[in-house]
Amino acid sequence: MLGKMLAVGGLVLMVGLLGCGGGGENAGTPVTAALKPIVVPTLPAKIPGHNELDPATGLHMTGTPVVIDLAGYRLKVSGKVYRELSLSYDELRRLPKVTATPTLVCSEAMFVVFADTATWSGVPLKTVLDMAGLAPDAKQITMKAADGYSDILTLVKALESENFLAYEWMGQPLPVLHGFPLRAIVPHQNGFHWVKWLLEIVVE
Repeated sequence: MLGKMLAVGGLVLMVGLLGCGGGGENAGTPVTAALKPIVVPTLPAKIPGHNELDPATGLHMTGTPVVIDLAGYRLKVSGKVYRELSLSYDELRRLPKVTATPTLVCSEAMFVVFADTATWSGVPLKTVLDMAGLAPDAKQITMKAADGYSDILTLVKALESENFLAYEWMGQPLPVLHGFPLRAIVPHQNGFHWVKWLLEIVVE
């Protein structure tokens, strides 16, 4: 399994958006050194409204911020898999790491509401799904967030190499407003696929 994980992590990310600009590249590498301790982010005193700009990050606000206890956090992978997973934050950080700078485009009714470009780092989504082992009849995944939001991706789309689960923004832990401890990064897809405060991936 380790050899398979490293092969996945060794892919070079080529991230860009169709007609939206942005992009970046980096190779996934396993994290073998001791993990650096992090400073757990907190909610700001003022929370921007829906689609408003967060002045601290330059990113737009969507969703309902949730404060998650990092000590008890686990990303669960369940459903049509050979082995269900329950991964802690540090276990995710020890998996092959990728970094990219895609543009998140939020559009409604064919109109672009906003476009945010930032650098994110995390573990390839395919790495996590491969660890769980996908059943032959699996067709899609549902990503579930702590605020009650969920989103579906076809398995073909989910397994694309540019998708990853980010735990860092600009080299630091994700801000709470933007998904701490974990969010999905899904280039080429509308921003509503970039699920924040990710708790579980159900393979269906």
